[in-house]
Amino acid sequence: MSSYPSSFPPPITADQEIRLVSEIKQWCINHSLAIKSSEAVYAVDRENVTNAPVTLFPSPFPKSCFEHAIALQKIYNELYAAISDDVDWLDEVLGKYVMDALGDESIHFLFDQSPEESLSLKQVEFNTISSSFGVLSSKVTDLHAHLLNKAGQGTTDIYPAHPLLDPSTTQLPDNGAILNLVSGLYMAHKAYNISRSVPPLPLCILFVVQPNERNVFDQYAISSKLKTDYRIAVFRLEVPDILKHTSIPDVTANTERPLVYTPPKSPQTPYEVSTIYFRALYSPDEYTSNSASSPFTDATSTWSARLHLEQSCAIKCPTVLLQLAGCKKVQQVLADPDPDKSTHLFHRFLPTTPPSTLSSLASTFAPQYDLSSTGGGLDLALDDSTARNHVLKPQREGGGNNIYRSAIPAFVAAMSPPEERDRWVLMELIRTPDVAQNRILRSDGEVFSGDVISELGIFGTILWRKKRWYEKNATPAAGGGGGADGSTADNSHGDQRGIVVLRNEEGGYLLRTKARSSDEGGVAAGFGALDSVRLYEEGWEEEARVRELEKESARKSGGYVEKGKGEEDAEEERAGKRAKLDVEE
Repeated sequence: MSSYPSSFPPPITADQEIRLVSEIKQWCINHSLAIKSSEAVYAVDRENVTNAPVTLFPSPFPKSCFEHAIALQKIYNELYAAISDDVDWLDEVLGKYVMDALGDESIHFLFDQSPEESLSLKQVEFNTISSSFGVLSSKVTDLHAHLLNKAGQGTTDIYPAHPLLDPSTTQLPDNGAILNLVSGLYMAHKAYNISRSVPPLPLCILFVVQPNERNVFDQYAISSKLKTDYRIAVFRLEVPDILKHTSIPDVTANTERPLVYTPPKSPQTPYEVSTIYFRALYSPDEYTSNSASSPFTDATSTWSARLHLEQSCAIKCPTVLLQLAGCKKVQQVLADPDPDKSTHLFHRFLPTTPPSTLSSLASTFAPQYDLSSTGGGLDLALDDSTARNHVLKPQREGGGNNIYRSAIPAFVAAMSPPEERDRWVLMELIRTPDVAQNRILRSDGEVFSGDVISELGIFGTILWRKKRWYEKNATPAAGGGGGADGSTADNSHGDQRGIVVLRNEEGGYLLRTKARSSDEGGVAAGFGALDSVRLYEEGWEEEARVRELEKESARKSGGYVEKGKGEEDAEEERAGKRAKLDVEE
């Protein structure tokens, strides 16, 4: 049995909240933990910025669940890389959903509290495109560490006393998301190796972004580190300008199909794109001309632009196949309630992974169903008594798309034609602790206080090549094998499947916290806030009581310096004690 900390966060007065909010706002702006202001403000002032939505306190998270998520990240990376390479299987699963399926990698979890009060990890989704907020999530960890440090220096008006806010014992795990994301893009750039253009051109990384992007600081930090740490040229290209500023030489002149980017401000200096990093084109709305979010008046231009990029030899983050592998339908098929079927699929894509690891992986999938007449989900969705325990998800990303609980039966019954049901997946709701609370500072300056739900995302990067390319281009190196780019790779998986994994890394996390009354949780969509993890273990309350008894005993014996005395007073007291000992000796 594991007890969630129901007494957290500690109560604060109105004056304490004002001081804490002021400290957080100043820190956020000073460290670019920020986003551009809302669309209404943006229309008046395009450069107006505000703090990103953040929690006032780090949120408690079970250490065992956190470590479970970390341990599975690289396995998930490998699973979805293998799925994206199996085109026949993807076509079988997604053939009739592809038109509605457009949705660095991150896997998102909630910890599920069973009726027996035990806590376990359940997967919400696996994002394969535009996994945002890696940089800002790292900074939230730094923000909360800063506040804890100030509290440790005796600044009691920042954080009130609480065992989970004791700086000497608080566990805020390191958050290396920005390093992982940057190094992943660097390794892709390095794997591309040399220019395919004739004559050769300098190489660059291209960020494909949405017009009027609000989350620019999360993106700028990545491009800045690529430029300063690795001396790589990085450019931002908005979706409407793809066909205007990029080109591919005629295949009769160059069969390699390099992607050439011509900077509008210096057209005399074209670059060859080694890596395309998508921070756009993840939503179907971006491919529909009658949508307000579509960058084109002609929807075919969006499709043409994406096809244009896919047909180049640039490394894509992600390819369209990996993007499709992240669809909810794939997740539902992997979560088949028949253990024989799900086990067979895991073995198909992860043939060398130990059975115990596959079992651990399978345990994180919540029950999911399709809405076909034989899929089991239709009856659950149409019945009011069972629908209240489920969420209905479409094949898309971006937030604000799901149908919840009591709204499901009428929504499904009204679907016309009935084939529309094939585009949806019914997922059992994850039971999160109902005692979790926090305070959220929104971007408009308002503070929410009350019941919350936190969703953990673990970032990862994986780089692989087709096995047939690798075998054709691999060049033996002294002491071992190596690719044409000089890289080495673990070929044990390539022997079993069609891919050779060059790099597979886990690094960093994102904790999104939202009001429990809100079904959606997207930070960019305005539903949630960025948070950090305060790890706790079973029995933490008893440990806290023991520490308080030890402190009390130390106070009585004169060996404990009260928090709030300040470093100079503490040093003076220690010096006095040392002098007393010298005299006695």
